[in-house]
Amino acid sequence: MISPSSLSPAQAAARLEEFTVIDVRAPGEYASGHVPGALNIPLDRLGEAVPALKSASARGSLLVVCASGVRSTRACEILADADIEATTLTGGTSAWEGDGRGLDRPDGARATWPMERQVRLAAGSLVVAGLLAGRRFPAARWLSAGIGAGLVYSAVSDTCGMAAVLSKLPHNRAPRSGAGLDATLDALQG
Repeated sequence: MISPSSLSPAQAAARLEEFTVIDVRAPGEYASGHVPGALNIPLDRLGEAVPALKSASARGSLLVVCASGVRSTRACEILADADIEATTLTGGTSAWEGDGRGLDRPDGARATWPMERQVRLAAGSLVVAGLLAGRRFPAARWLSAGIGAGLVYSAVSDTCGMAAVLSKLPHNRAPRSGAGLDATLDALQG
């Protein structure tokens, strides 16, 4: 098995032309701003892309990017299990932009919160709703307990069911004018 490596934004920027950049965020997040030249393959669809990514990695190095580096690290682990060498961008697009580097934003793209922020809002709102409803209907407190248990499971398993559900919402889908996964996979096949 291949061990995933990482690069800082400065290191990645200095070598950006050497990489095929893969952004594993939800299409809505990707559309709101991505590393120049990045192709979007959402993490939950990475398995479908393994053959195309294997082909692309045979021609050059892969740099995997997300918002903070968590999903891209997970993607690199998945790719390593498939004997595909990939490097993650430390700190993701947040660090890239924070380092003064520009992001490509398609015309008409709307800003979408990073998935981690959407999960925090949804989980926090459900916990508060469960506690407030529990004042009148004590059984409603189980909603808060269930969300808490889900967050613990998420941390232990390094997965996030809530993110998977939220990624299906309309604002997290690719804009109609954007290229779909099939076009991205075709481009990777070269």
